[in-house]
Amino acid sequence: MNKVEASVGEDIPDGLRVDKFISEHLSLFSRSQIRHRNTKVWINGKEAKLSGKVSFGDKIVVEYEDLQEPGIVPEPLPLDIIYENADVIVLNKSQGMVVHPAAGNYSGTLVQGLLYHYKNHGENFNSELIRPGIVHRLDKDTSGVIIAARNPESQEYLSSQFRKKTTKKMYLAIVKGVIREKEGTVEGFLSRDPKHRKKFTWKTGRGKAAKTRYRVLTRWKESTFVALYPETGRTHQLRVHMLSIRHPIVGDPLYSRNPGNRTLMLHAYRLKIRLPREECPRQFRAPMPDRFKRYIIEKRGKVD
Repeated sequence: MNKVEASVGEDIPDGLRVDKFISEHLSLFSRSQIRHRNTKVWINGKEAKLSGKVSFGDKIVVEYEDLQEPGIVPEPLPLDIIYENADVIVLNKSQGMVVHPAAGNYSGTLVQGLLYHYKNHGENFNSELIRPGIVHRLDKDTSGVIIAARNPESQEYLSSQFRKKTTKKMYLAIVKGVIREKEGTVEGFLSRDPKHRKKFTWKTGRGKAAKTRYRVLTRWKESTFVALYPETGRTHQLRVHMLSIRHPIVGDPLYSRNPGNRTLMLHAYRLKIRLPREECPRQFRAPMPDRFKRYIIEKRGKVD
């Protein structure tokens, strides 16, 4: 049984349902999973119903069980390896590949490719069956640089850098519309969209702080090629931040009203991070993917 304790802050609407507080503000799991996890809640020391209400200053205790996950089977998947040693592996994740198994995606994931590539990989992470070695993630439709650990010590060493925000990341993106300023910054708070569980939004004014810098590389008549520098690592951060300034990423199936026949034009191009047992940070790059090259060739001569 897992246990989480929290306090209701000023940013929480008074009278919010307990189950919404658990899913949207504690971000433990979705509301649909709450009952499957045999979740129990106490408010100020008294057991409460999931339909109960929370108020500012309440002390919340949540107890829940882990879901029983199906066995994760190694699969001989193509891995585009940028670098590997005894501690880490750096890959260029292909678009469409899910990083780790989750509901609806229990095959064809990066984790299963790693389990096949390194025969003893799973044995090194006995306590972590679903995300062995995973220290950060990329969305399914985002391609590019991702690093994974090969042992628990390296996993903690890498994870601490992401927690402390000492890693440096650069993404390439093509967005709708023409961004006139050469560079800028988008920041605010991101939270799950109360009207669409698969989305995140900046409109509630609450959630987790997020910050992204951007720099224009090329302008065309109806779109812009940009470099994005996330200073935080929130779910869907780059996609939501570009939407918030009215320049959604081209081909985004979730945040663009008309993605057309494009796939998501977002690529993790560069990652700077310190490796275990090394003094100086390393910088890894994933080459610009073909979908970007085709787009640029298509737009050649159409510069605004």
